[in-house]
Amino acid sequence: MKNSSQLTVALAQIAPVWLDRSKTLEKVITQIQEASKNDADLIVFGEALVPGYPFWLALTGGAEWNTNINKELHAHYVKQAVCIEEGDLDEVCAAAKENEIAIYLGIIERPQDRGGHSIYASLVYISKEGAIESVHRKLQPTYDERLTWSPGDGNGLQTHKLPPFTVGGLNCWENWMPLPRASLYAQGENLHVAVWPGSDHNTKDITRFIARESRSYVVSVSALMNIDDFPQDTPYLEKILENAPKTLANGGSCVAGPDGEWILEPILNKSGNFYVTLDFDRVLEERQNFDPVGHYSRPDVTKLTVNTERQSTVKFKNGE
Repeated sequence: MKNSSQLTVALAQIAPVWLDRSKTLEKVITQIQEASKNDADLIVFGEALVPGYPFWLALTGGAEWNTNINKELHAHYVKQAVCIEEGDLDEVCAAAKENEIAIYLGIIERPQDRGGHSIYASLVYISKEGAIESVHRKLQPTYDERLTWSPGDGNGLQTHKLPPFTVGGLNCWENWMPLPRASLYAQGENLHVAVWPGSDHNTKDITRFIARESRSYVVSVSALMNIDDFPQDTPYLEKILENAPKTLANGGSCVAGPDGEWILEPILNKSGNFYVTLDFDRVLEERQNFDPVGHYSRPDVTKLTVNTERQSTVKFKNGE
């Protein structure tokens, strides 16, 4: 039996049905249902899980200008991206409500408020009531990701109450960005969610570092991807696999406690939900000697300004 100071988290380390939005969402809902049966309060999925990470960029000359392969794969990717306004996440929201579980889900978003043609690596928070409470568009796509993903904005730099914790999250390498981290700390974050496309080389150091810096729990969740996970009907599959390693993402999902020590060490090459139960009192214990936005801060000397306005290229006025 959990007490009022505890929260159970499911780390959903799975592979997408690559570049297939509908089939990947079916897998997501299956993991949600399983997590609920295991009494989880929160389930977390990896970065860009729906419909998958753009692995072809590093394998097929993604920076080559005006080539058919890059244009056609990009167009396919955009068509399989998630349009929240068109209801692509409605069934996931319904599953959250039915199973009384909160969700952090990494998606490739095709938002209508930016015209509906560009895509963003977004981290969506869905409450236990089935409501989408924030959509955080990755602030700075990393390296070759910039060839297909657009830079986001500060609108999704939000935290959410999930008693007894306050949760917040970032995508992949923006977890290395000190100021976005600080913006979440200042909003009371004490359970940090870091989502990744996969691989322990990303998670094994930063997970413990953020935990020690923030004196919070840090849950890192990655996806999996092997060459066998590519559907046979993937455009240019032969060209993608020509230079692909057998394992493109080996997982590495893990959890660190507020003292920076492992609660769950990185899990490699295993698919499924992995569970941890976290005790909020440990946060208070570790904040006794260090609190980065509380007693161990000097806002009179250094202070952060955050623009949370959702960015757009146009603002319409009704003319009245």
